[in-house]
Amino acid sequence: MNAAPYLLPLLAASSALFAAPPATEPNPVKDSIHGVEVIDNYRWLEGDNSNPDNMGLVNDEVAAWTDAQNAYTRSILDNLPGRKALEERLRELMEVPSIGSPVPYGNRYFYSRREGAQPQAVRYVRDGLDGEERVLLDPQAIDPTGLTTVSWTAPNDDGSLMAFGMYAAGDENSTCYVMDVESGQWLAEEIPGKVNFSGWLPDNSGFFYERLEDTDNAYSSVMKLHKLGTHHRQDRQLFRQQDIEFFYANLNKTDAELEALKTTWGPFGMPSEDARWLTVGYWTGTAGLDLWVADLAKWTRTGELDLVPAAIGKMGRIGGAHYDGDRLYLQHSFDAPNGTVSVIDLNNPSFDNWKPVVPHDDNLVIEGVSYARGIIAVNYLEAAKTKIALYDYNGKSLGDLALPGIGSGGLAVADDRTEAFLSFSSFNMPASIYKINLANNDSELWARPDVPVDPSSIEVKQVWYDSKDGTPVSMFIVHKKGLKLDGNNPTILYGYGGFDISMTPYFSATMFPWYENGGVYAIANLRGGGEYGNAWHEAGMLEHKQNVFDDFIAAGEWLIDNGYTNTKQLGIAGGSNGGLLTGAVMVQRPDLFSAVITAVPLLDMLRYQNFLMARYWVPEYGSAENPEQFEYIRKYSPYHNVKPGTKYPAVLYTAGENDTRVHPLHARKMAALVQASTASDPDAEPVMLWVDREGGHGQGKPLHLRIRDVADQRIFMMWQLGMLEK
Repeated sequence: MNAAPYLLPLLAASSALFAAPPATEPNPVKDSIHGVEVIDNYRWLEGDNSNPDNMGLVNDEVAAWTDAQNAYTRSILDNLPGRKALEERLRELMEVPSIGSPVPYGNRYFYSRREGAQPQAVRYVRDGLDGEERVLLDPQAIDPTGLTTVSWTAPNDDGSLMAFGMYAAGDENSTCYVMDVESGQWLAEEIPGKVNFSGWLPDNSGFFYERLEDTDNAYSSVMKLHKLGTHHRQDRQLFRQQDIEFFYANLNKTDAELEALKTTWGPFGMPSEDARWLTVGYWTGTAGLDLWVADLAKWTRTGELDLVPAAIGKMGRIGGAHYDGDRLYLQHSFDAPNGTVSVIDLNNPSFDNWKPVVPHDDNLVIEGVSYARGIIAVNYLEAAKTKIALYDYNGKSLGDLALPGIGSGGLAVADDRTEAFLSFSSFNMPASIYKINLANNDSELWARPDVPVDPSSIEVKQVWYDSKDGTPVSMFIVHKKGLKLDGNNPTILYGYGGFDISMTPYFSATMFPWYENGGVYAIANLRGGGEYGNAWHEAGMLEHKQNVFDDFIAAGEWLIDNGYTNTKQLGIAGGSNGGLLTGAVMVQRPDLFSAVITAVPLLDMLRYQNFLMARYWVPEYGSAENPEQFEYIRKYSPYHNVKPGTKYPAVLYTAGENDTRVHPLHARKMAALVQASTASDPDAEPVMLWVDREGGHGQGKPLHLRIRDVADQRIFMMWQLGMLEK
């Protein structure tokens, strides 16, 4: 197969041009963990740990080392012949306009859109759906660098006011502001501290919100009420995370259990629109939470917040909620592993009194629930694909919503109308927005980008394969129509497998150069994800984490056995928890893959819990502080299973200097260790590290940085998987 014109110069690439990676001086630190000696040669790359309040901050030595690693990586990726042409093609594809679903508040419709080379999406409003659009927030006008992001918006019920959050350079520490929508003027409000919005007061005089008391302490959440025109220091407090006894009074928790609960995702509150009720949740882990109900009107009068238990000690999560007077409709998976919708009498909220409205289905997983006028829209996953069913508020089926194909979709609705907007996409369908009348299923296309590729040129299939223990696992495979399955196709295998997060079909224009040149893209629905309900998630947690890696390895073997690719042309990619996945699989099966992308990863699993917000994830992974959990964690922890003298595949590690989720120390330490340990030729199979000084975990990056990152990953895979030799 001939390469596309913009790739032809890559045929002349010569790996001999690249120098070896910078040497990293080992400085061994010995730990004894439950009687086991663990040696860490690169502890110094964690940063300055001398001050517990500054744990992990970069010192001058680490900064200089990072500069050298970044320079080495750029010397390779930027100088591969054809890089510039590829980047320009990607720019063309990524500058395609994008638009979000409009959400109605009163007569106003709020939505986002990004045009051409705009670094960030702009927020717009219309008076009436057919009204003239007006810019509300243009991040580039606020910050010409393009590094400022609007993280969330929250109009009030009639659309006259809008609270919104912004952060800079990927740190996700949103500051809250308020705007008068009619005039576009910002009010004096400015509330810092990684703010999340909870709800407006019914008279629009203020709002409830959650924030961190200290942004350096991820476990310092507090919920407050802000009155417009006052300083946030005067805001009334409803609860704070560190007052754990407040939540668990009289529930017979041990001191150790209470201490552990202080470092989960913690508490949150959902006030009713009339400020009569407050539902309070507390995450007990990544697969469970406790719920209470409180009389919010009483708190407003007296300052007393009395919590009445609703669901305590349950495994599962909650989702879409809707207050109807003294009743709460709630999506949840308590005692319903695939999800259900129940109605709760808030005057008698004990779980035993919850009444099911939407029944549990053994074959469908509820991904989300929306509440329109008289209609409950249930977004199901059916074998990792979207299906939307409609019910009335008594649970009577109103049939399924007609969808434009097989893919992933979601609804934007309001509870005072049956008008809705469906956002839908698939691997071969650009993200499209349809205006829907839920009452009669009428629909019309409202917006779709004009993408300079031919979506009909590719085909999508879903296959099933057996994992190591015989468990059937599904996988999507995407490639150009008519592709010859001769075992010689460059293939990228992607996965995540954690935190109940589902991998579903989505459109990516930037993958089309890959497809056009004979590339295959596969996404495996690994255990640990949410594609098949609570049990699927729990089968990839804690002591079962190895199942996730086994599922991914089995996916790679299936692709080889079924004629898609071979070990020399199979690459893997993943980020965050997916970076742990690719990091672990690389050290377990270095013979199976030829290229590995490990983005913003967790890799030192014996120390991960000590940094940033990582104790949130102890219920998902466990902690080396626990003797039993230490035993299974050390068996897969990527950083502790690198074997010197092993021929490892080429690797690209990435991290964000401003990441407030996963500390960049993981990528730094792992890159140094694998560079020192691999027996592969560094010219042909380099181990590279890129630490983005202007980015965090990935959210909020301006367009030019996203183009660079995609170009890095594509050119790396094209080079390493031999795509250019066809």
